[in-house]
Amino acid sequence: MEEYAREPCPYRIVDDCGGAFAMGCIGGGVFQAIKGFRNAPSGISRRLVGSMTAIKTRSPVIAGNFAIWGGMFSTIDCTLVHLRKKEDPWNSIISGAATGGILAARNGIPAMAGSAVIGGVLLALIEGVGILFTRISADQFRNPVPPTEDPAALGDPSSNFSFGTSSNQKQYQ
Repeated sequence: MEEYAREPCPYRIVDDCGGAFAMGCIGGGVFQAIKGFRNAPSGISRRLVGSMTAIKTRSPVIAGNFAIWGGMFSTIDCTLVHLRKKEDPWNSIISGAATGGILAARNGIPAMAGSAVIGGVLLALIEGVGILFTRISADQFRNPVPPTEDPAALGDPSSNFSFGTSSNQKQYQ
């Protein structure tokens, strides 16, 4: 499983938080570059300046939001691994639901419930697709079944094998 190739739990939180920050910075930078380019006044130089301004303004905010989500998700995941004493897809699904609910806590109970459901369903889909791909790719690494010997194809074991005709055998017996 890919879970065993990851860092141990205390270091996993920092690793996931940094990875989420980098992903948010790059993805947010690309998104904000397009948005800044489209919303800038006409002229290529103005559009490029608008694009860079949008990247510098919004990309760090998006990266920080991703880092908070990744850090909280990993913290809850490591807590569940410690409490349940096993590492399985249910930890990720519960962590996604809890993270979605906690991050929406300032907006009230209905928003918390909705975000928790969305977080849980999203992580269930991700884990389900991961399990599906693992099962599909495992078929190509499965050992082939050895051919079974058909007794009918081997012939009668009581008869002796010879290159000559059966009349020659009777002659010497």
